[in-house]
Amino acid sequence: MNEREKRLAIAVGGIVGAIVLILLGRVVFLRPIQDVDRRIVAARLKLDGLAKERRDFFAAEEAVKAVAARTFSDDIDQASARFGEMLTRTIINSGLRESDFSRLPTGSRKLRGALETGWAVRGEGPLAQVISLVFLLDRAAPVHRLDGLTLSVGDSPGRVRVSFRYLTLVPSPSPDVERTELESKFTAESPERRAYDPLVARDVLRPYIRRPPPAPPAGQPAPPVAPAPPGSPGPETFRVVSLSEWAGEPEIHVRDLTAQKTVRYKVGDTIAGGVIVQVDYRPMPTPGREGLLSSSRVVLRIGAEYWAIERGGTFADRHKLKPEELPPGLAKS
Repeated sequence: MNEREKRLAIAVGGIVGAIVLILLGRVVFLRPIQDVDRRIVAARLKLDGLAKERRDFFAAEEAVKAVAARTFSDDIDQASARFGEMLTRTIINSGLRESDFSRLPTGSRKLRGALETGWAVRGEGPLAQVISLVFLLDRAAPVHRLDGLTLSVGDSPGRVRVSFRYLTLVPSPSPDVERTELESKFTAESPERRAYDPLVARDVLRPYIRRPPPAPPAGQPAPPVAPAPPGSPGPETFRVVSLSEWAGEPEIHVRDLTAQKTVRYKVGDTIAGGVIVQVDYRPMPTPGREGLLSSSRVVLRIGAEYWAIERGGTFADRHKLKPEELPPGLAKS
């Protein structure tokens, strides 16, 4: 190997050695620094996440307290009673009659962080007042939910039937909050309520009425009109409109469609040729329409037999109960 080749080999060896030293330096000195930087970044991200969770926790706590302040009570029974009182007051403030509405407790249902309770409501009244009722209940200040709202044609022109479930919450466990009286800022005369007046003016729920027959040609006498049948109104003119339970006592409200008045009965009274023995609140198939469930009925004893009239049915719709259809108390007796 000559002198020139030796110099070239030394130069190449020096360059390779320098590269190896640089790589070793990166491994020995730079990698620990990079690891420290990564740990610092991870710690900062974790701290930012903890700070965000803390902010979210306090925001959620304030939101829960705001909702809890709009509830009636920490006790499920007291909340249900006060909610029912507000419901009855709203029915009256809407211009409706309390006796035309039934209110049955729905019981309690456990949710995540709360108990749900409320009332199942069914009734009938003028369309304008029913719309006011739905408006006031929907805009009420307490925590609430209007569920299963159904409107249908009533027994006379201008009247509609309404049914719905009105529900509220009881926090469980409840935060420590100061509850205030929750008075709604809306009334039946509020401008927001007036936005629904076209529904009343157009009478959208009125059933279809056939046109009258054409007038006879000039010179021909009009066909005779059959006279109304004599005698007292038939059983189809008396309808069971409400089977409410108030203060633990069932009440039966019967509507006289001819006289347009409602009569209230209790257990032990005589009605439709029988004695009222019980109001049955078991969900059962509707006679003749087994695909639909009937939520309540009045049970009569006529002689040694038991008959039932479903809520919303007339006296002409009463049907005999089979032994297996009797309520538990009557079945044992």
